[in-house]
Amino acid sequence: MNRTTAYATTTGIAAPRRPALPAGEASAPLPSPVVRDLRERSGRSPHALLFGPRDLAVVTGLPGSGKSTLMRRAVRDARRVDSQDTRDRWERRVPRFLPYAVYRPLVRLAHYAGLRRALRTGGGVVVHDCGTQAWVRRWLAREARRRGGTLHLLLLDVTPEQALAGQRARGRGVSRYAFLRHRAAATRLLRAAERGDLPRGCGSAVLLDRDAADALQRIGFTG
Repeated sequence: MNRTTAYATTTGIAAPRRPALPAGEASAPLPSPVVRDLRERSGRSPHALLFGPRDLAVVTGLPGSGKSTLMRRAVRDARRVDSQDTRDRWERRVPRFLPYAVYRPLVRLAHYAGLRRALRTGGGVVVHDCGTQAWVRRWLAREARRRGGTLHLLLLDVTPEQALAGQRARGRGVSRYAFLRHRAAATRLLRAAERGDLPRGCGSAVLLDRDAADALQRIGFTG
């Protein structure tokens, strides 16, 4: 069984699991997804998010919203796949004069290859998602269902000003066009989640503002 463990809400929260469909019932309706809104709690939100042992968790939000920072701090005893880590590894290898745009396709290929390897382990994985590649979430939803787990979304809800400040703090930004594209995609996903309308295959979503993200100390998997 792919069960989660219950924790007190002051220290942690166990995400609900959508049961896998029995063989031959692939067209049966799935239970409605669950949305947990942890915003505007002035930091009085759970310190941990725990998922089932075969679940997948996707962290998404604007560039500069703090996805990589959250994952590095909170994902300590589970696999994490962050495209930023892949980019950093490539930047250490290539000549400094070479623009990122030149080798960006190779970085993306390396990232998705690493994600594929992580998924093959069968265990829980936390994945960085830029929010504009819907096909990645569809892929992860299929993989979670195939292994008898659930896909969960962690949506970082920060203002554009906070995200731009985050880009300046890390010394790396995206173009205005790219940021606007990310902003439109993130807004659509967030508003849909607020209505309880999650992407197909997602079992739950957790909405986090900056305070809730800062309070979160662990993202992990039971079992």
